[in-house]
Amino acid sequence: MAKRETGWRPESFRAMAVERARTCMHIGRLCEELGVSRTQLRRWRKEFAARREAEPASVQLPGETVEQENRRLKRALAEKVLEVDFLAGALQQVEARRRQNMVSGARVSTPRSGE
Repeated sequence: MAKRETGWRPESFRAMAVERARTCMHIGRLCEELGVSRTQLRRWRKEFAARREAEPASVQLPGETVEQENRRLKRALAEKVLEVDFLAGALQQVEARRRQNMVSGARVSTPRSGE
């Protein structure tokens, strides 16, 4: 294992490390790549989480008026409602097919292992 570099890390590096850790599948490899310990990365994550909680929650984009923000949020809500409606309809179709197959005696899906 390569010798780890020790010392202070700039804020931008810590922010990048925390962001990458959020989406990373293997934290150990990320820590090795960045040259930091898991403990240090965990501390940074806690620091950033504490700062985020302390900051006021502002979803308004810079230069955006309250009316513009309201329109943007209503549009986003409408998109999510459409997604939910679509998925609910798809689920109903799947359940209807499953019920149909059970009534006809056809196999619903592949058999479970061991049965």
